[in-house]
Amino acid sequence: MGGEKGVWTPANIVTCVRIALIPVFMAVAASAAGLGPAGSVAAFAIYTLLSLTDKLDGHLARSRGEITDFGKFLDPIADKLLVFSALLLLLQDGWVSVWAVFIILLREFLVSALRMVASASGEVIAADSLGKAKTAVTMVSLCAFYLGFALSALGLWSLAAMVLVVARALFVAAVVLTVVSGAQYFWAARHVVLGPRR
Repeated sequence: MGGEKGVWTPANIVTCVRIALIPVFMAVAASAAGLGPAGSVAAFAIYTLLSLTDKLDGHLARSRGEITDFGKFLDPIADKLLVFSALLLLLQDGWVSVWAVFIILLREFLVSALRMVASASGEVIAADSLGKAKTAVTMVSLCAFYLGFALSALGLWSLAAMVLVVARALFVAAVVLTVVSGAQYFWAARHVVLGPRR
């Protein structure tokens, strides 16, 4: 049982630290303009570090045999908070559209609901390769946005412009993968929603 190993495993501590630092990232990113170049560089560094810890806590939990129910509950929440914290800031500044954010949010709600229904029937819907690709592309695109802002603040405008073009392209790809992977989840688990064929 997860409880027998205790809640405060190294993996869960990393996850909790990640969640605690998300408001710090948001505060730094939101006030970056007033902080000068250091603010934009700090926002990029913090967000990239938090994105990388997503792999670290999973590795720690598996390698140490300390996969807990608390970790299973908290890790996906941390991932979603990290993504949506950046998306809300980018939406506020007009870098992404409200429809793109809505599509991503809707997909997360629907897939989470599907997993809950499946879990009630004793079935686990694990993340597949397309879903993992969606997460990776989304994270890279968001890091690229903040890298572009940092480069712009440092006066490297040509390089910043190129990075931001790449960030926008990756974000479009992330939205497409969001829709396709969500549809694939529901198609693969259609028996959960529609019931078994008679």
